[in-house]
Amino acid sequence: MTLRLILMRHAKSSWDDLTMSDHERPLNKRGRKAAKALGVWLQEQGFTPDQALCSTAERTRETLARSVIACSGAVETKFLDGLYHASAHRMLDVLQSHGTGQTVMLVSHNPGAGAFAEAIVQAPPKHAGFASFPSGATLVVEFDAENWKDVRFGSGALRAFIVPRELTD
Repeated sequence: MTLRLILMRHAKSSWDDLTMSDHERPLNKRGRKAAKALGVWLQEQGFTPDQALCSTAERTRETLARSVIACSGAVETKFLDGLYHASAHRMLDVLQSHGTGQTVMLVSHNPGAGAFAEAIVQAPPKHAGFASFPSGATLVVEFDAENWKDVRFGSGALRAFIVPRELTD
């Protein structure tokens, strides 16, 4: 069986209101446009999730909502506090514990998302943006595994990697 992971870092967030907590920060205009473009790209590539695991932060929730609406409409979603600024190891634990779909989208934050992306693939993409895993960076990897509990670091076969700048003006 092949399992697919779509790992997405939240799109560009707003810093307009400095009194707002980090957890409450929404996307800015560029981030909203990028999230939608990423969803359209996922749909065009045939990478539509059937489950989403998402940090509870506003910017990750909004990224997920805008991208999923653009690519597939509705997806079984779990919002998990444990993904808010999670480490790579914590992200793997969450995926193994909560992943039930064949294609799972995981939306989180750096530095954990970038570290997780680097650790989960067999070989990184030859892309200048991969090392920094910028806002909206999206990695698609596949695993030859029966269930998410069997997924390990270094076992993911790269299918795609993109950053919003490649999709928007």
